[in-house]
Amino acid sequence: MTTQVTLIPGDGIGPSISNATVRLLAAAGADIEWDSQVAGMAGVARFGDPIPDATLDSIKRTKLALKGPLETPVGEGYRSINVALRKTFDLYANVRPAYSILPGGRYENLDLVLIRENTEGLYVGVEHYIRVGDDPRAAAESMAIITRAGSERIVRYAFEYAVKHGRKKVTLVHKANILKFSQGLFLDTGRMVARDYAGSIEFEERIVDAMAMNLVLHPERFDVICTTNLFGDILSDQISGLVGGLGLAPGANIGANGAIFEAVHGTAPDIAGKGVANPGALMLAACMLLDHIGQTERAKRVRRALEQTIREGKTVTRDLGGNASTEEFTDGIIAKL
Repeated sequence: MTTQVTLIPGDGIGPSISNATVRLLAAAGADIEWDSQVAGMAGVARFGDPIPDATLDSIKRTKLALKGPLETPVGEGYRSINVALRKTFDLYANVRPAYSILPGGRYENLDLVLIRENTEGLYVGVEHYIRVGDDPRAAAESMAIITRAGSERIVRYAFEYAVKHGRKKVTLVHKANILKFSQGLFLDTGRMVARDYAGSIEFEERIVDAMAMNLVLHPERFDVICTTNLFGDILSDQISGLVGGLGLAPGANIGANGAIFEAVHGTAPDIAGKGVANPGALMLAACMLLDHIGQTERAKRVRRALEQTIREGKTVTRDLGGNASTEEFTDGIIAKL
């Protein structure tokens, strides 16, 4: 049965890597019907709005989207488009896998998944300036909002992810030793949820600064990592760096009524339009989409073809050590199918 998916090509290199990804999935026989929409600067150019109503309506209808990188317009009144999409559709779980593909890296055979709470914490956006004397911006105050309900659903998602994917351990990362109320609530709730999985999934706790150090020293000791919004933002980029950077870093934003899959890197305006961008991150995000809609065998075929092409190194983009164009790299992956 054909699955309808909203396609948001994005800005900068977005259209190029989106076209490559769509072509690869078609070659793999993915049963998807795309509804192409715009957002970011492309949305501003066409509709005067970085998140046009037509795009939101499409996602509400399909409940699925594949999204290239978006540029948020500069100026007052514009918050991050990615944050706005997560809020609009309550996509509370940000899933960021990182595993070794590039040969010869500092770490071999790494396979980590970071699951980040996506709607609470410091990124909830409750902040204001404080006037002191004649200075209206003498101080600024931001509130980190953590709820028991939000904490429970993200930790439970992490454990259910571990069960579904045959993982063995969940590590909860926090700063409850200092932030005893907000982070303490997250930690206490995590401990409560962990009891439901005792005997099947190992559970451990780590303070965030120690976790950052141990991810560099002993990343192989970790499996599924679950944490709050700000810490997850930082640690997810760190684990991407352990396996070669953001060029092969996919992400998924998942909620009860929708899911958006994306390349987590930026728009790369310096190479936009030159046909040399690496589409690997968006291709891997598309594999997560295929898994999500039950086309797991196709996802495995695409991942295997992508990994073989990268490891051979013959037709890869320059960031992966080659000199192939985006299209040549895509052709090489399709040949492996």
